[in-house]
Amino acid sequence: MRIDETLLNEAKAYAARNGRSLNSVMEDALRQLLNRSTDAADRPRIELPVSGSAAGPILTWAEIKDLLDQEDVERALGVRDADA
Repeated sequence: MRIDETLLNEAKAYAARNGRSLNSVMEDALRQLLNRSTDAADRPRIELPVSGSAAGPILTWAEIKDLLDQEDVERALGVRDADA
């Protein structure tokens, strides 16, 4: 088996930081990959709304920024929706 040297070094560092062997890290990663692919095949397919659909409001970046700024102000002042 050949593994990219950069990826291998990252895996070694991860193992060292977490007090684990490289072997156990590699086994867990492979298990997760195999379990995910099997689980994904068993899940029902769902349709997600896309941008511009009737699923919700369409906001500009400026409107989104204004909403986030307002939320920051309310959080800083300790104001909640129920209080407003």
